Amino acid sequence: MDWCGEAALPRSSLKESGIVKSIDPDYEPDPQVLAKFPDISGNTVNGFGEPEKRAPNPFFWHPPDCQTHGELREFVMDRFVASRDGGRNWGDVGDRGPELVEKSPLQEDRPPEEWSELIHKTALDHEADICGFTAMDPLWIYQGYEVSEPTLVVLGFAQDYEMMKHAPPRPGNHYSNTEVRKQYNRGARASKQLANKIRQLGFNATPHHGPDAEALLMIPAAIAAGLGELGKHGSIINRRFGSNFRLAAVSTDMPLTPHGKDEFGADEFCINCQVCANACPPGAITETKLLVRGETKWYVDFDKCIPYFAERLGCALCMVVCPWSRPGIADNLIAKLARREG
Repeated sequence: MDWCGEAALPRSSLKESGIVKSIDPDYEPDPQVLAKFPDISGNTVNGFGEPEKRAPNPFFWHPPDCQTHGELREFVMDRFVASRDGGRNWGDVGDRGPELVEKSPLQEDRPPEEWSELIHKTALDHEADICGFTAMDPLWIYQGYEVSEPTLVVLGFAQDYEMMKHAPPRPGNHYSNTEVRKQYNRGARASKQLANKIRQLGFNATPHHGPDAEALLMIPAAIAAGLGELGKHGSIINRRFGSNFRLAAVSTDMPLTPHGKDEFGADEFCINCQVCANACPPGAITETKLLVRGETKWYVDFDKCIPYFAERLGCALCMVVCPWSRPGIADNLIAKLARREG
């Protein structure tokens, strides 16, 4: 199966080509999981090797009927529901937030700076730990979806590091999964509450939250909104929480002042750091940046990552072992990088 043009790599070949180095050469994916993969590689769907920029295709976390890996998703979720420690009962770790209210017909006229200050404070007062604004980019909207509002409020929700240290989940120890569910629920509540606040002020607002994927590709939006930099493990790294947080967002037509990117050295740090790559059991994390949908960036091999995720009913190991995620470490890393630059 060709990935894209001259790349011409078979589905499992990121590792075989030497781009990925696994620390566990004896790990073999569950044949039952592999049997649910379609003929097309997930890396092809993600745009690996494509020279032109484009919007992403719906993928694994989208509804099964609108993506190529729907059968695999249903198989994994059925396993999760059937597991003794799993299940879809998100309510056991907090509610998912209020119903959305109608937009007020009355709209105040304030400058973007005032709206920005109000919305930033409101977000932090209603469960969000970090918040940033950015203009919407059509390249963040999954194909087949629409987002009409021109501005994004991106929210971050820190996870309990002591709970996440139990990752990856295993029988009798699903503390990390419980914490992930808790923070996704917090993201759902906060994004709905913030959307309602904006609607009450007379503007359009739509919440976007996990765990299931919706219209937005969250990580590049969060990077543009100043929440952090892309890490080697394919997740965002924040200067305060590392990768130990989850994302939600609100799209709106309220005029807000963009924050801009926050580049503090994480990308450069990842070039020489191998912690997440060495910790990844299936060897899914690439050691160099790769071309994906017209952009050279850090990339994780989906076809290696998801089978392990399916067997463990979750993972997050790469996010937890990231040096930036350890409490109290980020400031020291930033200071060291600054001294090196100086």
